[in-house]
Amino acid sequence: ASMGLLLSLPLGLALGLMRVSPWRWLRLPVTGFVYLVRGIPLLMVVFWAYFFLPSITGVKTNQFWTMLIALVIFDAAYLAEIVRAGILGLPKGQMECARALGLPYLKAMRCVVLPQALRTAFPPLFNSLISLLKDTSLAANITVTEMFMATQRIVARTYESLPLYLEVAFIYLMFSTILTQVQRWGEKKLNAKGFSQNS
Repeated sequence: ASMGLLLSLPLGLALGLMRVSPWRWLRLPVTGFVYLVRGIPLLMVVFWAYFFLPSITGVKTNQFWTMLIALVIFDAAYLAEIVRAGILGLPKGQMECARALGLPYLKAMRCVVLPQALRTAFPPLFNSLISLLKDTSLAANITVTEMFMATQRIVARTYESLPLYLEVAFIYLMFSTILTQVQRWGEKKLNAKGFSQNS
């Protein structure tokens, strides 16, 4: 999950910026990609990466890298929409003022618009991280040995399904609770910082 986040966050940020780009040749292909990925289940993306990607590229990847690629692609598409919504949620005057001061588009986006948009988008971005953590359980479908897959193997030997699956659910709940607390702490810090800057 941590590797998926580290890779999907910058990719999602880049795709989100492309989604609001004034250049159609850049914006339209990315819009189509995001629309396609968000319109299909993650499990199908995993199967596509596992069965079809090697036939297209000629390179066979193992299950771990297949799952990582699928998670990065899927989560980046959702992060792109979060970033796009954060940017479009700002008043248009922010960009116009930056351009009026002589800043080129890319610098105005990086220095003026994007920091404010990311502050607004912080809660949904963190929610996407929590979802990414839970989505790793789908790796069991392509026999990646993660927590859920390991539990299935233990259940097959011991036939004690209920306590083991309850334990796994508790572990997922614990991680999600920790991340939720970190999210709330981050929101308080960002709100306090924003209040002090506005003052």
